[in-house]
Amino acid sequence: MAAENTDLDTIRERAERWLADDPDPAGRAELRAVLDQLPGSAPELADRFAGPLTFGTAGLRGPLRAGPNGMNLAVVTQAAAGLVAWLAAQGGTGPLVIGYDARRGSREFAERTAQVATGAGRPALLLPRPLPTPVLAYAVRHLSAVAGVMVTASHNPPQDNGYKVYLGAELGGKQGAGAQIVPPADAGIEAAIRAVGPLAQVPLGPAGQVLGDDLVAAYVARAVGVVSRAGPGS
Repeated sequence: MAAENTDLDTIRERAERWLADDPDPAGRAELRAVLDQLPGSAPELADRFAGPLTFGTAGLRGPLRAGPNGMNLAVVTQAAAGLVAWLAAQGGTGPLVIGYDARRGSREFAERTAQVATGAGRPALLLPRPLPTPVLAYAVRHLSAVAGVMVTASHNPPQDNGYKVYLGAELGGKQGAGAQIVPPADAGIEAAIRAVGPLAQVPLGPAGQVLGDDLVAAYVARAVGVVSRAGPGS
């Protein structure tokens, strides 16, 4: 029993530290409600703090909930800060282009990513509305961006969200331009994310430039051109 109490005290302390650094009032209220229900909510609290979401070749994916083991504004702020720091460390130039799907929280996460980028002195370009991932990949190449972020959980359940990174030609090479990251870039970004300090110290700038529908039209025209060249039955 003493060991269980010690474990619960440890998780409670971690949760309190998280609350002190969480920039999202809604996230803080959600986590506070879980803390207020202890000890009955101990299993849920332990799951939320089982470990941070790990950034890999698929980026981040997880349930929408407060705490390090979920997708929320705090986790996205840390991920964006780590990504921007990694891009700078690699000497990457050019803007960061950001897209998002229609899942809950996607637009907010995209706008926070833009704020982190501009706060670090890097231009941020936002797709005009929720759009499919291939549009973001095309925009990275079309706009000569250093990288792209797509806020989406792809085929995950609707209660999840995610965060994917695509490199431009400068860091990904000609063949990798607009492609999702591969090793060792994923490990480098993960290390940079873990090195981010208190979120209150992450500078936030404007929400970036919202792109027009001309980009979407250019993507559609390019896609149609590829189909036309392939021809029927090919």
